[in-house]
Amino acid sequence: MSAYIPYGAYWSTPFARWQGAFSHLHSIEFAAHVAKTALADRGIGVQDFDFAAYGMTVPQYRSFYGTPWFTGLIGAEHLAGPTVNQACATGARLVATAMGEMANSGAKVALLCSGDRTSNGAHAYYPAPDQPGGTGRSEDIVLESFNRDPLAKCAMVDTADNVARKFGISTEEQHELAAYRYEQYQQALANDRAFQKRYMADVFEVPDVRFRKTVATLSGDDGVYPSSIEKMAKLKPVRETGTVTFAGQTHPADGSAGMVMVADAGRARELSTKDGPLSKVIAVAQARGERAHMPAAPILAAQQALDLAGLKITDIDVFKSHNPFSVNDIAFARAFDLDWKGMNNYGSSLVWGHPQGPTGLRAMIEMIEELEIRGGGLGLFQGCAAGDSAMAVILKVG
Repeated sequence: MSAYIPYGAYWSTPFARWQGAFSHLHSIEFAAHVAKTALADRGIGVQDFDFAAYGMTVPQYRSFYGTPWFTGLIGAEHLAGPTVNQACATGARLVATAMGEMANSGAKVALLCSGDRTSNGAHAYYPAPDQPGGTGRSEDIVLESFNRDPLAKCAMVDTADNVARKFGISTEEQHELAAYRYEQYQQALANDRAFQKRYMADVFEVPDVRFRKTVATLSGDDGVYPSSIEKMAKLKPVRETGTVTFAGQTHPADGSAGMVMVADAGRARELSTKDGPLSKVIAVAQARGERAHMPAAPILAAQQALDLAGLKITDIDVFKSHNPFSVNDIAFARAFDLDWKGMNNYGSSLVWGHPQGPTGLRAMIEMIEELEIRGGGLGLFQGCAAGDSAMAVILKVG
């Protein structure tokens, strides 16, 4: 089954560090507000779509209604569809979901959007009538999900330390990569953010909670901290026996992103919003790695995607990753005998943050734009997700 991404028919908000510029906004309502404007700016009408899927990982008020609520908010009440949650692999899962709908149900034009707010996460209470006095259990969904895998019995940072030990990755190498990724991010900010403006608003207007007025403006991501080897060298590992410091991992964030996918190449060209190449989805794959070794799982997912496409790692021109930890990219590069400096040009989630659901969509959008700049080619996106899992997507641009 072939599927295509029209050139320019995608967008991302800036990503804002949690408790920052977007912390007051309901993620579904915010994503709908952004998508409605983005589609209008690109001249794409909601009547063009016959399928939609919305991705989210952090519950919001009334989020049980998911995709039908989202599509109703953008004026597309004819669209139903699933609400997708595969932790940080949600972006890739949205692509796979649309391809499956096109293959099995005849969908022609799909709208894929994702939004998450890690700020002010829900506090959940679970009744437990079998406990003394019927006393239930509670959790802070965002923080406790970061800090406790119920199967692996450890925090996400522990999985990064496990991978560092397995691959012999030092704190110093993690810091070297983090500093290099920050320098790569500066490429996206060069020439008045010329690269980011390919898919992100020049000046992003932050709405109030009722979406009636603008309360702030952003020119790019909010809350990215400057990075330097000297500053990082002063940090101690998070775990006493580990190697991963706070500098070697990303920060939680808020934001949204969207993408159009089309079953037919001709229709995809019609929906392209500016001159440029189509992107063809070549392969999508998932994998699950060794327990408590989450950052290494993308190695398996990437190899499965390559096998599905009949490709070798040397066929890939551009690599993009969801890298919540520096060890993600180092382990991946060692597994495939790559130079990690050749990955993640123009930035990655290690620097611009981690709102979970939309993270992979933004990375794939940036991969498309990088491939367009170089004149086309093959791109591989990969990223880990909760539960020692991962997904990978291979795109051909041009």
